[in-house]
Amino acid sequence: MVSKISSGISVTVEVFYQPAYSNPLGNEYMFAYRIIIENHNNFAVKLLTRRWNIFDSNGEYREVEGEGVVGLQPLIEPRQEFQYTSGCNLRTEMGKMHGIYFMENQNNKQKFQVQIPAFEMIATSKFN
Repeated sequence: MVSKISSGISVTVEVFYQPAYSNPLGNEYMFAYRIIIENHNNFAVKLLTRRWNIFDSNGEYREVEGEGVVGLQPLIEPRQEFQYTSGCNLRTEMGKMHGIYFMENQNNKQKFQVQIPAFEMIATSKFN
């Protein structure tokens, strides 16, 4: 697990290799990740959009942007958390991701960025 706090928001990521959804012979590796977003501010925040930077170990790079997360634009009250699980496919056994959440302070409607810490995705077979 990795965590990072920026702009009063803590983001924690836990990664799980998904061998049942992977096909190593076809260079397809599937990973799931659980993210916990904790609001340490004294105001509610709304997660508007996100941007991911995804890297395979062969040097391939992708950028993914979109509204909210898993189809939601969650409102996170002070001292509350929101968590979700999503996934990422790679063409190699190893890779990494990091990104940014774009959020809005619900008191003054100012928008701000929250860093998503870099995390590694490593197929279980690489550990053997």
